[in-house]
Amino acid sequence: MNPSTACALVIVDELARCGIREAVLAPGSRSAPLALALHDADADGRIRLHVRIDERSAGFLAIGLARGSGSPVPVVCTSGTAVANLHPAVLEAAHDGVPLIPLTADRPSEARGTDANQMIDQRGIFGPDVWSLDLAGPTSGPDQVHYWRSSIRAACAVALPAGRRPAPAHVNVPFREPLLPDGDESFAEPLDRDAADLLRPADPPAEPPIRLGARPLLIAAVGTTLPDWARSGTVPVVSETAGAGHPDTVLTAGNWLLADPAFMAGHRPDQVICIGRNTLFRGVRALVTDPQIRLDLVADAGTPAPDRELTRHRPGGTASGAPNAAWTRSWRAADAAAVSALLAELDRVPDGLRLAHDLVAAVPAGAILVAGSSQPIRDLGLAAPTRPDVSVIANRGVAGIDGIVSTAVGVALAAARLDPARPTLALLGDLTFVHDHNGLILGPDEPRPDLTLVVANNDGGAIFSLLEQGGAPFAPSFERVFGTPHNTDLRHLCAATGTAYDDRDGPLGTVPSRSGISVIDVRIDRADIRARYQRVARAIRLSLA
Repeated sequence: MNPSTACALVIVDELARCGIREAVLAPGSRSAPLALALHDADADGRIRLHVRIDERSAGFLAIGLARGSGSPVPVVCTSGTAVANLHPAVLEAAHDGVPLIPLTADRPSEARGTDANQMIDQRGIFGPDVWSLDLAGPTSGPDQVHYWRSSIRAACAVALPAGRRPAPAHVNVPFREPLLPDGDESFAEPLDRDAADLLRPADPPAEPPIRLGARPLLIAAVGTTLPDWARSGTVPVVSETAGAGHPDTVLTAGNWLLADPAFMAGHRPDQVICIGRNTLFRGVRALVTDPQIRLDLVADAGTPAPDRELTRHRPGGTASGAPNAAWTRSWRAADAAAVSALLAELDRVPDGLRLAHDLVAAVPAGAILVAGSSQPIRDLGLAAPTRPDVSVIANRGVAGIDGIVSTAVGVALAAARLDPARPTLALLGDLTFVHDHNGLILGPDEPRPDLTLVVANNDGGAIFSLLEQGGAPFAPSFERVFGTPHNTDLRHLCAATGTAYDDRDGPLGTVPSRSGISVIDVRIDRADIRARYQRVARAIRLSLA
């Protein structure tokens, strides 16, 4: 057996021994040994293989599989620009703690600096913040199997360490020719030789509870779970989006309240407790950067924080203290008034806010909702009813619109493997959908999920209308360089991949349950979107007066 074949077989076997159950592959020549080894593992039922023709889609599919399963997922590609196309997914994994394992095939070290075809320097290509290992080129020398297995076990320990934040682990594998099996089953040493045991860091010690002030405000990021102490209703809770807690705990219109200067002038907290990375709303950013407000950050150690004094806490801790009851009642009363004003405005003109509200209200209990970046996830945070029985997943590490379709496919595949009855849906914008419509390309032999993609289609970038560049001074240049209409017929995109398609001109209505991937194209006019959102804000402001 040639060394490249032996190395690939050992790598895949060690991945399976470490509990890996899903793997993604983008095709290529230099990665042929790993491709064949993964195909065999799939046939044996050890690892389920997913093949994609586009490395960027492959990387985000692996992100979705990892988010949906909670387990590390390797993504395999060939050398050269294929590796660079994984970079967006690796960045997302690094900034949001996703256990991704890029396995990148490379040419051997002796080919470096020789202008070899399809070769770049892949060592540490993902930057200093990503753990990276450049394997020595496989040979038939002694202790190769031990070295290969120990290296893969180390990568898995980095990706999903005990008691600590997950992280991507990059393994670069330089294969020498021959790359394909030669018919010889023997090797210089047994391939089933075990790896060395790795020392795992001990769980961190217990820490004291969070000390609650008289006027605390808790802010929960997308995808976080409220600790038990926060579900009692004694602390006002603002969630970035739906699904963070119970209706009697989480403020439905909390993000509108944070954006109202008059309300906040009379409701300035003395303490802000952030659970996870809150990155969506400027009202939150204003609070966490205010040096006069005590800040407690409940997140894993790798989570970025503002440059100011704060206290860090690990997830799952406790809290002590008795907040002022009148403080919490005042927030809840304001929330009730704001919700009434919000619902009255939503009934006037169908838009992204109405779509987000209606979708969350319509999805069945236990559903998973994958939220696209840009405007849809903000609409969820501004208008969706609180549903404790709906889980929201989003790529908020670097908050790009790339790869959302592939991420949703991965989440749906992983979720169905854990619970076949659990539905998965996604809410995304039309630019996000077009950007990753390659995620709809699945070969005839690939596992296919049940997934409904709801597209808020306003033919362009709605979010820019709500930012400073959406103001009147920039009107002459706005549409071309910010609005970016694309005039793409989504029906034809779906037809090209055999994806079921439905369109809506108006309220969402019911969300049909279909087998396979389906798209609901909801047409929204963004011509006066800025005025509509300002009208909602004004109605809420008047309700609080």
